[in-house]
Amino acid sequence: MKRIVILDTWVNDTNLGNRFIMEAVYKELREVFPRDFFYQVPALEYVKAGRKLIEQADYVFLAGTNLLRCDIRRSEWRLSIMDIFWMKKKVILVGLGWWQYEPGAPNLYTRFLMRKVLKHDCYHSVRDSYTASRLKALGFKVLNTGCPTLWKLTKEHCAAIPRTKAENSLLTFTEYNQKPNYDRLLFEIVKRNYATIYFWPQMFGDYHYAKAICGNALTFIDPSIEALDDLLRGESVDYIGTRLHAAIRALQHKRRTIIIGIDNRGIEMGNNFKLPIVPRERIDIELEEKINGAWPTEVELDQKAIIKWKSQFCDSDVIR
Repeated sequence: MKRIVILDTWVNDTNLGNRFIMEAVYKELREVFPRDFFYQVPALEYVKAGRKLIEQADYVFLAGTNLLRCDIRRSEWRLSIMDIFWMKKKVILVGLGWWQYEPGAPNLYTRFLMRKVLKHDCYHSVRDSYTASRLKALGFKVLNTGCPTLWKLTKEHCAAIPRTKAENSLLTFTEYNQKPNYDRLLFEIVKRNYATIYFWPQMFGDYHYAKAICGNALTFIDPSIEALDDLLRGESVDYIGTRLHAAIRALQHKRRTIIIGIDNRGIEMGNNFKLPIVPRERIDIELEEKINGAWPTEVELDQKAIIKWKSQFCDSDVIR
């Protein structure tokens, strides 16, 4: 029997998208360690009470989105120089990504900390090929598995997603990446093509921004994952919006989805795994045709990489 610690990026965070990620990470790791104890330690604050759990753990996993960057001191992952004396190369990455496209190499401080804290004798799981290249350049073993939220989007699952337009739509915006001209155009196109527009605020600022862009034309649903799931289970909707993990949630519910790509997460994961993405700068050219066209959802995952990553921790028969 083992002790598994997950460095949780949802605790003390304001973005419900991180809860999607942690939920998927827990489910996937539970398949690998079905009879073991799981503990959660916050990743977005400096480790205090959780230190003993990490020291005693057989495996320590870190999952999240944009936690890796050239200067780790600017990351949301609260990691200090003192942590190297007790973490001792224990941390294993699960679906992590690099913060935006950064020029140059990681600084000396970052390289030193990562080599002291990340585990060396196993494969790390990352969300895209850009992140994989960054980590490989630092000497780590890496598999491009995509985010764990994607891992259940098999060919059979995607084949059940409608190919043609629904009557209604689910729209999202992103509070920390606002471009009013593009977002207003996105709203106008959606308004022309759907009877009812639902809106789900993933962060606090999404609601007020949507009110400013769309006025009273939206039907707001409660800012909870439960409310989102209820809508996606009960309504025939197309998802169209800038929130990547709300989009993946829609795909999990077998809803036709168009992701508006606004940063490197959508661009890289779209390129790597054939997610249905329209870049924000091409909304006026591509979006309306995409909405009214008939097309299959064909997410392509590297299942061999996912199995290889999981199998290093146990008998591979457990996870097949």
